[in-house]
Amino acid sequence: MKTIPYGRQFVDINDIREVSKALKQDFITTGNYIEKFELAIKRKFKVNYSILCNSGTSALHLVFLSINLKKNDVVIMPAVNFIASYNQCKILGAKIFLADVDSATGQMTPKDVLECINKNKIKKVKLLITMYLGGYPDNVVEFFNLKKKLNCFLIEDACHAFGAKYRFKNKLLSIGSCIHSDACIFSFHPVKTITTAEGGVITTKSKRIYNLCKNFRSHGIIRGKFHWDYDISNFGFNYRISDINCALGLSQFRKIEQFIKKRKSIYYKYYNAFKYINFFRLRTFLNNVSPSFHLILLQFNFPISIKQKNEILRKLKKKKIIAQYHYIPIYRFRIYSNKKEQLKESENYFRSTISLPIYYNLSVAEQEKVIKTLTKISKELFKKFYEKKYS
Repeated sequence: MKTIPYGRQFVDINDIREVSKALKQDFITTGNYIEKFELAIKRKFKVNYSILCNSGTSALHLVFLSINLKKNDVVIMPAVNFIASYNQCKILGAKIFLADVDSATGQMTPKDVLECINKNKIKKVKLLITMYLGGYPDNVVEFFNLKKKLNCFLIEDACHAFGAKYRFKNKLLSIGSCIHSDACIFSFHPVKTITTAEGGVITTKSKRIYNLCKNFRSHGIIRGKFHWDYDISNFGFNYRISDINCALGLSQFRKIEQFIKKRKSIYYKYYNAFKYINFFRLRTFLNNVSPSFHLILLQFNFPISIKQKNEILRKLKKKKIIAQYHYIPIYRFRIYSNKKEQLKESENYFRSTISLPIYYNLSVAEQEKVIKTLTKISKELFKKFYEKKYS
């Protein structure tokens, strides 16, 4: 059997045809596929504005620039997170505080934010960044209420949550609608719900954020009446996405419900396999949430060291199964200044959690191999723990 990765893209003949069609257009960048894709996202999420760019990281950077995030502005974000938002805030000179997370979900809660503020004696917060780890949108409305209380910006890092929804006043709202945030960021990397190969998008209700992001996306250029007539209003970047990428994205976007339905079925197969095994605990979600099922986050329900977890990952790899970390807490990296910082629940989450393979064309046989192999390897470790505990 071939190697089973933790995630990968699914590209069909319709995607290939759409990309081929884009390649035959007069403009393969700054053409009409970008506008078509932006319009499709706006309509789907019922949001005022969408701005496509060449990665989720670029999208984060553009939004931070649009809210004038600058030196010594205070930002609070979860300690368990991909490094992109931390890097971009650090480059802009912001003062970043890492909040602890819920050890069962890996996500920062409003309570964690308030504890971070009190612990560090923070007087004024400029920006809160939430992150929907695995595509499970927790505490959306609660964070919005906290944003109003703190009088700060709230950006949703929803790179895992394209297609996810949450319930508010008996309505299912799309993550990306920005009803409860200033802006929302998605990634279209190959392992995400849909892909443009590389790409990202910002959604927002704010005309100011939209105009500034669009301006920063392309060198700070303002176009005049004629193509030779332009001015530069800001220092900007080339964060544009090509029409080739957008053709792929638009074709994939038409299959979004199909992709999520398949991911959901994979999730429930894992859930039904693991729910009666007392040494596993699978990430669950509340009824008021419809996740994107980007990751299958599995926790070991007994004390386990990082060394033991690594050994499990190595044994799985030997069997051609790639499980993954999501994520190493940011304070563990060499770029982080406070080498002594450790957050208790972030450590518990990091030590106990791995993510398992999930992608559109993961076969039943491959999934059963993952379940059977992981159960066998973990059972040996649990047996040793049990014998030691009761010897």
